[in-house]
Amino acid sequence: MSAATRDQTREIHMQVMWNRLISVVEEQAMTLLRTAFSTSVREAGDLSAGVFDPEGRMLAQAVTGTPGHVNTMAEAVLHFIDEIGRQNMFPGDTYVTNDPWKGTGHLHDITMVSPSFKGHVLVGFFACTAHVVDVGGRGFGADGKSVYEEGIQIPIMKFAERGVVNAFLVQMLRANVREANQVVGDFYSLAACNDVGHRRLIAMMEEVGLDTLDDLGAFIFARTRAATLERIAALPKGTWTNRLTTDGYDKPVTLQATVTTHEAEVNVDFTGTDGISRWGINTPIIYTKAYACYAMKCVVAPDIPNNWASLEPFTVSSPENILNAPRPAPVSLRHVFGHMVPDLVLGALAQALPGRILAEGSGALWNIHMSVRPAAGQQGQRAEILMFNSGGMGARPEQDGLNATAFPSGVMTMPIEATEHAGPVVIWRKELRPDSAGDGQYRGGLGQIIEIEPAKGHEFEFSAMFDRTLNAPRGRNGGKEGKKGTVALDDGTPLNPKGWQHVPAGRKLVLHLPGGGGYGDPALRDPAARANDISKGYISGDRK
Repeated sequence: MSAATRDQTREIHMQVMWNRLISVVEEQAMTLLRTAFSTSVREAGDLSAGVFDPEGRMLAQAVTGTPGHVNTMAEAVLHFIDEIGRQNMFPGDTYVTNDPWKGTGHLHDITMVSPSFKGHVLVGFFACTAHVVDVGGRGFGADGKSVYEEGIQIPIMKFAERGVVNAFLVQMLRANVREANQVVGDFYSLAACNDVGHRRLIAMMEEVGLDTLDDLGAFIFARTRAATLERIAALPKGTWTNRLTTDGYDKPVTLQATVTTHEAEVNVDFTGTDGISRWGINTPIIYTKAYACYAMKCVVAPDIPNNWASLEPFTVSSPENILNAPRPAPVSLRHVFGHMVPDLVLGALAQALPGRILAEGSGALWNIHMSVRPAAGQQGQRAEILMFNSGGMGARPEQDGLNATAFPSGVMTMPIEATEHAGPVVIWRKELRPDSAGDGQYRGGLGQIIEIEPAKGHEFEFSAMFDRTLNAPRGRNGGKEGKKGTVALDDGTPLNPKGWQHVPAGRKLVLHLPGGGGYGDPALRDPAARANDISKGYISGDRK
């Protein structure tokens, strides 16, 4: 066999192994989806899963999962290695944290890391993250004044050692959360997910005769890094700045990003962003970085697999501000501004790459956490219910925006039946919101209208986590802005877009989610496309 043939054979072999590795982590994620107790994980896919080399560098991620979880997890594994110490790692171990600054940005996300040993040799790590329904404290909301009010904090520690679960940690969890069975069940689901990944990896290595992942890792990193640097080198070189105004909590918040392209690096700097808030809407830099890198990668290298090597050329810097909030700032709703970061960064990139960047969309998920209880004098069920909802996506340069689609988080729509099954609420309405999309040559995506009522004899407190109610998603290249969102009771009583509020028995909560901005001059829209919008009820018949 010639040297060229040997090299080609090795290339094919390594590519097959790479694909096998991706299959391993996808099965890891599917295990979590199938076994999770929380609807946010089981129904919406609010999770991540990945495999790492012995140095803590991400080799591959599951397709299932959110950028915020995946990209923070990619950095979090290094914190686990530093704090546990390799000398304290054993087969059968699982480590856990919900530290917002060393995990994924707030206390509701649980990250678990498990070392993978082949015999007595450490060959890698598996990691996963999922959002749990409750961590105690004030609950999932913006009203805390420090992280200490927001729930139980779990430092990086062992959930299990040599296969034996830390019973004291489980006991502590049960004493500090409202939905103990759901939360503890999700902890075991996370641990099981890593265990499945480990068993599949070792089986694959034994099948093909691998003792370590060193050669495969070197192949993966070399290919992805070279491909990413090639794309970065082709970018225009310069500096571009964008500003975005968001609703904030009690006053608007301005976010600012400056993107600078170099020959082998793209940097985003958040100087100019408003300072730290006294409310729980701050974002740790680990989460800001996750979504900034995601936005850049969507434009520069969307088809290149996401791993340590393809992420490394994208860097983030920031002084202390609302997007780089230090401990002990309240950070429960870090996702609201975190989900705005891609629109912010993409707005800067649109100046460098005209005609290639979509319009602004709803951005932040319209999450709602309901704490349901029997009304005064009534008997009934108590429950904690988390529901994820999405507004419209911005229009794209050559296509309409997607309706009611979670960009950038990518979580799935939660079925009404799953939400009603979780506790005593009735979803009377969940449908597309007519005339909510920004007009343009390409129309923005539509938002939704959602009506929720406590079941008979019940009432609920809910945590509003909404944005784009004062500042609409902007269009691009002449496209019109999308429609702002609204929050109210069915009798017309307006409610605040953030904070804990009350829905009494017999009343409905009515949410109008924002639509995405349009792209291009509306006069250039295809008449057939506009007629189709009218026939489907997306826009009113008098909107020409």
